[in-house]
Amino acid sequence: MKKSHAVTVLGRELSVKSSAPAEKVKAVETFVNSRLQEIGSALKSGDAQLVLILALLNTAEELLEIRAAQEQDTSLDSRIKGFISKLETA
Repeated sequence: MKKSHAVTVLGRELSVKSSAPAEKVKAVETFVNSRLQEIGSALKSGDAQLVLILALLNTAEELLEIRAAQEQDTSLDSRIKGFISKLETA
């Protein structure tokens, strides 16, 4: 069941609905604000939209790298299981 949670991002309070526990929603809020702060402090411009776009691109890149690594791990697991199966029947 989804519950409403109040989060603040870039000083703006938002109400979001999530089935995640409050602690997880808070952890996401903290992560997002930390990432925005990190990227914002590296820019000379205080353009919030640019900070958001760069943070989104950076986070998407990390997600895609994690997914690719996970797919590679799954592939390796399948190959290892195949080798084990061959060894067991030999």
